[in-house]
Amino acid sequence: MKELNNFIKSDRQQVKWVFGAALLMTSSCSAQPTGENPIEPPLDADQPNIIFILADDMGYGDIRRFNPGSAIPTPHLDKLSAQGMMFTEAHSGSALSTPTRYGLLTGRYSFRSSLKKGVLGGFSKPLIEKERPTIASILKTRGYHTAIVGKWHLGLGWQTTNGSDAEENNTAFDKPLTYTPNDAGFDKSYILPASLDMVPYVYIEDRNVIDPVMTVIEGVDSPRGHFWRTGKASQSFSIEETLNHFTGKAKQYIRERASSKQPFFLYMPLTAPHTPWLPADKFKGVSGAGDYGDFVVHVDDVVGQVTSLIDSLGIKEKTLIVFTSDNGADWNSTDKAAYPHLANYIFRGRKSDAWEGGHHIPLIIQYPKMISFGKTSDALVCMTDFFATFAEMTGATTSLGAAEDSKSFLQVLNGSSKTARSEVIHHSGDGYFAIRQGRWKFIDCSGSGGWSSAGKEPLPPGQLYDMQTDPEEKNNLYNKYPQKVEELKNLLNTIIR
Repeated sequence: MKELNNFIKSDRQQVKWVFGAALLMTSSCSAQPTGENPIEPPLDADQPNIIFILADDMGYGDIRRFNPGSAIPTPHLDKLSAQGMMFTEAHSGSALSTPTRYGLLTGRYSFRSSLKKGVLGGFSKPLIEKERPTIASILKTRGYHTAIVGKWHLGLGWQTTNGSDAEENNTAFDKPLTYTPNDAGFDKSYILPASLDMVPYVYIEDRNVIDPVMTVIEGVDSPRGHFWRTGKASQSFSIEETLNHFTGKAKQYIRERASSKQPFFLYMPLTAPHTPWLPADKFKGVSGAGDYGDFVVHVDDVVGQVTSLIDSLGIKEKTLIVFTSDNGADWNSTDKAAYPHLANYIFRGRKSDAWEGGHHIPLIIQYPKMISFGKTSDALVCMTDFFATFAEMTGATTSLGAAEDSKSFLQVLNGSSKTARSEVIHHSGDGYFAIRQGRWKFIDCSGSGGWSSAGKEPLPPGQLYDMQTDPEEKNNLYNKYPQKVEELKNLLNTIIR
């Protein structure tokens, strides 16, 4: 709570961050999420390029540097972590896709938005509130060119044929969209509306559908992991080629911006290894974890392509690269029985759960100018924290009350501190809450809060775990330490309010 109180200043102040010891003078206007900046933003040669690679449904235990027992070879991610800093206590803001992405871009826990559980669909309305500052919009005030290439999953402004809310059969795919990532601070956007198993199957560049002549893709539901829904698609759309297609577009953007004096921010939310598990042919059979493992190898190759390009363009020293995941892997008991692999490492549960498997994610950050090779941090960090971290790093200013759940961990990156925040809230797919403070974790429900079963035995109404001695969450101490339960429950409710 102390961090949150420190972050939210009085109404006579602005929240301002500085980079290093130098105070960077910034415009007094608040960050603009849409339109042109009212004042020409400054260019600073010391501002790093930022490439943020967000995997979709990838577990902590998939990367061998995080889990030496992984059945999946990940040489490029291993190299990235060896050359930068790997975080062993990083958490997504939610155990599902849409809410984590909202939290990442806005610096707010997603339960503060209109979405209280679950995810959006491909035809849903925009979730990010009008005029809400985002990472992209605040970086624009510091002179950045901003782009997104990949999966959006935060709602769009579709035009319809009858004026009603967008659905599959009334969407006017040949008309420009009224809301896209361009309205959330991105200068350039090339996106898929939602997950790769959700309709519509189209690419959208800025405000227009690429190839608006539609056909129908027939869905499948087997074998395990090979799932997508039946629905409308651009006639040229290929589900199997999506990851490679986005990789090519991202590399094209990097090449275009590399020679510019203007720093760039590339948000690269991948469509993999989310279902459908469709690795390219050259990756099939190379892992010991089936199609899912092979798809993770494909993701690793994408990271390798990006890092190799950065090296070849001579911009490695001034480029900050982030790799992480939006939530834990959807690796269930059937998968564990079939393969000698723990996608979520030793953690209990899976994607959607309040248990660690739902939100305990891998995080790697490489930035040669600041981070020495081979660093490991056990600092508690949340996906919401990138807003404040990038703001402090670049000297950006934002409006009062924005990004209220974001805590900068720049001091962890530059080695001046080992800690950033003292507590973090977890949110499950079904809308249940948990909180972590120090060694203690309280879950405000009796089960997983998501898709995993808690068994049939009678359970207490909540859960308390000592994560220092029981990271697998096997021993529920709820009845043993009622005072600690009450303390954490009160803290949780205070932060929620």
